[in-house]
Amino acid sequence: MKARYQFRFYPTDQQRQSLAQLFGCVRVVWNDALALCKQSDKKPKSAELQKVVITGAKQTVERAWLEDVSCVSLQQSVADLETAFKNFFDSCKGKRKGRKVGYPKFKKRTSSQSARLTRRGFSLKENGGVYLAKIGIVNPIWSRELPSYPSSVTIVKDCANRYFLSFVVEVQPISIDAQNQNVGIDLGIKTFAVMSNGEKAQSPSYRKLDIKVRKLQKQLARQQKDSKRRHKTRIQIAKTHNQIADLRKDFLHKLSTKVVSENQTIILEDLNVSGLVKNCKLARAISQQGWYEFRALCKAKSEKFGREFRVISRWEPTSQVCADCGFKWGKLDLSIRSVLCLNCGIEQDRDENAARNIQKVGIGHCHDSKWTQRKSKTTSVASSDEVSRITAPDSR
Repeated sequence: MKARYQFRFYPTDQQRQSLAQLFGCVRVVWNDALALCKQSDKKPKSAELQKVVITGAKQTVERAWLEDVSCVSLQQSVADLETAFKNFFDSCKGKRKGRKVGYPKFKKRTSSQSARLTRRGFSLKENGGVYLAKIGIVNPIWSRELPSYPSSVTIVKDCANRYFLSFVVEVQPISIDAQNQNVGIDLGIKTFAVMSNGEKAQSPSYRKLDIKVRKLQKQLARQQKDSKRRHKTRIQIAKTHNQIADLRKDFLHKLSTKVVSENQTIILEDLNVSGLVKNCKLARAISQQGWYEFRALCKAKSEKFGREFRVISRWEPTSQVCADCGFKWGKLDLSIRSVLCLNCGIEQDRDENAARNIQKVGIGHCHDSKWTQRKSKTTSVASSDEVSRITAPDSR
């Protein structure tokens, strides 16, 4: 299986100028190819686009400076545009799963910049440096060793002017004995993850950084466009957003590694995140959690460690059924965090109960496996004098 290994590096002033020229050429080739596709009745093939926007453009006076950068990155830019169009057409035809992919857009100078090089455009040196074609040798900060020789490298400059090298390498599955057979995980906002074995994982607080972003965005809205102060504020906003993203990424990586390494089967619930963020009061908090990113990390690391990853249907009533006896008490308000079961008399924590039900459904057991063995019948709703038995904790 393939994986990405990303390392930060600090280029010299001369290398910064060369990288800026490389990013500009890649951006121009992308925009020229996209403009040509919009003008044509039928989308040209990738080879035809390369002849026009690269080979033919180098012979003109307006695009003669394309000769100053590596042609590998320019060819990969056209190939990336071809992939973007393929994803768009597959999404329109229903061949691609997930949310619909939009039509490719023109690249901007203020957005994050990237350029990809195949093995023809880079090489690894013995002293730890990386040679990039027509740029020179850069020295990334090696936080870990590469498991194999990379097939490609992507040079990335984010909105906060940080530089990264992203390598694509081939990794082999790792065999580690699991401590537990399976685990069900219920994802939330205040408590990020509640597991069926009783463990809880608290997400880091993004409140202070979020307040800082809001203040800077208000300041940015009042400043004059294309001014130096506006550009400075934009960089500050990007750096603050990167702090939030790095904090979240570090937490999700550590938690997913812990979960996958300790359990043989990981079971999650398929959440409708796009529908949940329509709640105007919880949209920002839900978006900051990174539920889908955690799911993607668990899935990728399950393949790496030889684990089994399962996702149950979003329509399973995991919060409406008692995990001990199978009694169904129905829908509950979000403010209700604990329920006293009317049948077995056990007070259930809402999140822990949902995690145990997710585990049961994931391994193929029914919610009412115990309840169906009883002679008594289940009532769908509680009587009016039993509503008070549903409790809420003081902290929520």
